Amino acid sequence: MNSDKYSAVWVSYSSISDFLKCPRAYYLKNIYRDPESNHKINLINPPLSLGRVVHKVLESLSSLPQEKRFQENLIEKFHGLWKTVSGLQGGFFDEETENRYRLKGEKMIKRVIEHPDPLKNLAVKVQMDLPHYWLSPKDKIILCGKIDWLEYLPKTDSIHIIDFKTGKSEENQNSLQLPIYHLLVHNTQKRRVTKASYWYLSVNNQLSERSLPGLKESQEKVLKIAQKIKLARQLNHFKCPQRHQGCRFCQPLEKIIHGQAQKIGQDDYGADLYVLPQKRDNKKESVIL
Repeated sequence: MNSDKYSAVWVSYSSISDFLKCPRAYYLKNIYRDPESNHKINLINPPLSLGRVVHKVLESLSSLPQEKRFQENLIEKFHGLWKTVSGLQGGFFDEETENRYRLKGEKMIKRVIEHPDPLKNLAVKVQMDLPHYWLSPKDKIILCGKIDWLEYLPKTDSIHIIDFKTGKSEENQNSLQLPIYHLLVHNTQKRRVTKASYWYLSVNNQLSERSLPGLKESQEKVLKIAQKIKLARQLNHFKCPQRHQGCRFCQPLEKIIHGQAQKIGQDDYGADLYVLPQKRDNKKESVIL
């Protein structure tokens, strides 16, 4: 079956979310390639840059031995990684905005330093660059994705899934994130999952535990959507629900292919990275006559 991986349809929480929001946005983010560079396209903005840097700092801890995780200066590490998103590279058009987001990130890292549980506990590291498994060998569909943190619970020889959140809004109760993560962890290593939590780093010192979704129900739900994605790819049918006017999910990406965005380089996965021009307020709040 390994030889068929290249012909399989790969789906993840991110790509499934794109498809559910807008099939056209899914196409532009996951299939479309620039005719000149033959690269995929992607947009960057301040919230995304903040999330990426904070996640990189915390995810790097999971590969370290338990006793060494908090020996390194995480604030210095954060500042070092922030250089990779500084200025336009992170979607920042002015220093004031960048400083505001950098301070938000510092506060999140300080929160982890001051409240290190459970990141100071034993962790499980899945031995795959990109964890994946055959969601449906029959349909040739592979489910893949990276999970932020897997805490090892020695008393039950089980796993606690932890996802870091850098935004303020809580994950929707109907989100497929935990069902997908439960499936991935269950199928890419031998220990069972007994717990799942979100950590809203901008507002909470502790984790927010969530009910663990059932594997059978999750498998059926995720596979049904993945089959729709595969059919859409076969038919090359990716229409925005708002038709020609577009929606808030596909419109920003449409601006890239219509030459209305600024290319600033490539992201970590080799996609061409763009920023959208900053909107300017032409209204004057006062005038001197």
